[in-house]
Amino acid sequence: MSTVLVTGGAGFIGSHLCEKLLELGYRVINLDNFNDFYDPKIKRKNILTALSNRRYTLIEGDIRDRKLLEKTFNTFNIDTVVHIAALAGVRASIGSPLEYVDVDIKGTINLLEFSRDFKVKKFIFASTSSVYGLNSIPFKEDGIKSPISPYAAAKLAGELFCSTYNMLYDIPVVCLRFFTVYGPRQRPEMAIHYFTRLIDEGKEVPIWGDGTSSRDYTYIDDIINGIVASIYLKCSFDIFNLGNSNPIKLNDLIDLIEQKLGKSARRVYLPVQKGDMEHTYADITKSKTILGYNPEVSIEEGIEKFIDWYKRQEYAQF
Repeated sequence: MSTVLVTGGAGFIGSHLCEKLLELGYRVINLDNFNDFYDPKIKRKNILTALSNRRYTLIEGDIRDRKLLEKTFNTFNIDTVVHIAALAGVRASIGSPLEYVDVDIKGTINLLEFSRDFKVKKFIFASTSSVYGLNSIPFKEDGIKSPISPYAAAKLAGELFCSTYNMLYDIPVVCLRFFTVYGPRQRPEMAIHYFTRLIDEGKEVPIWGDGTSSRDYTYIDDIINGIVASIYLKCSFDIFNLGNSNPIKLNDLIDLIEQKLGKSARRVYLPVQKGDMEHTYADITKSKTILGYNPEVSIEEGIEKFIDWYKRQEYAQF
């Protein structure tokens, strides 16, 4: 039985991945520190289903804790590491860049060190579309011009260290650049969840800019399928975009949420914030060709699925 270590496995993407891996028959080790970037109770709720599975082990701790990592790698015969744990958020990184260096770079190097020492068969690094910064769209995997936030720079540094460890120690590595993932369990501060809640509660919806910026929103199920495909992929080192390749403008996204929610938004337009990219748009030609990645959920279907989930959470509070 293959064993996968998932860092950040109680978060939005990580909890979905753990459940999928359990479904596929893997033994899953979830390492998560339940930090307070958002309410840790949300993460506790995310893992309730997985906790009932005998092939699932939860380890509470930090990827910067080398003693804990050593104990974890010594205890479990880990075949694959899927490294999702990170400090996320473009705007937060501008205010606290050193924290992002500490977690997103140093934490990644810790995991690469132990993966080398324990001869892990595959290391998968969760990167982000934010690394593209000022690149022209659609974004292709070859060539990065200039990241425009500390978060993006830290993630790009993580990719570079992954490449270095691959070259020095022959660790098979896949870096996956996620494009604005959404769906059930999405973090509460992320756009779709945030806008849905504000519209539902009749509060003002802040729009940074004129609403013509666009994002390549990608449904969680499609992202999970891409991660699983990268586990199966035989390679030395590679980088793949995981996006929907169908960006939508912010104003149009809010229109769609209004339609699916059956409520109107009180839009307030504000100045563009530093670090925000104007557009993201994934070229997924390489991912389709090599990974067999093929996103299936349209933004219309995905928003409907998300709002159905959101309503169930709201009703469950009463």
